[in-house]
Amino acid sequence: MQDRRNFEDVSVGDSVGPLGKGPFTTPHLMRWSAAMENWHKIHYDQPFATGHDKLPGLLINGSLKQQFIAQLLKDWAGRDGWMWQVKFQFRAMNVAGETLSVWARVTGKREAPDYGLIDLDVGISNEKGVESTPGTAVVALPYRGRPAVPYPFVPPPSA
Repeated sequence: MQDRRNFEDVSVGDSVGPLGKGPFTTPHLMRWSAAMENWHKIHYDQPFATGHDKLPGLLINGSLKQQFIAQLLKDWAGRDGWMWQVKFQFRAMNVAGETLSVWARVTGKREAPDYGLIDLDVGISNEKGVESTPGTAVVALPYRGRPAVPYPFVPPPSA
């Protein structure tokens, strides 16, 4: 993780990531299910997932994919930045055995009084290039030579 990323260091079109995750196994998915107390069998019981629910395999938990997007953005923002908004959709299933690539791309920059705002497209794709989790995000970054984005974070008045 970079110690400090400043608003001025970022350009529209910049890529963030990718962050690689996987390949996922049944124990990975079971541990996440246990941590989240999500006991739906589609995440750890192969015969149930493929037989009863007719799924292509054990599903990678949506909350786990959500966490991967947050990890990518938080690490990119650094200690002095702030991951403010994230919106995404689950449009395709990811299953055990897949390796995921979490990515983001800068689509815009906006100046606020105390820090800058970075607009991003975000997503998760598997090793076959199938996009499963497209979305958008906004990250606040400090201006060069100015203090870190305030904690607790207060959104700018016109955002």
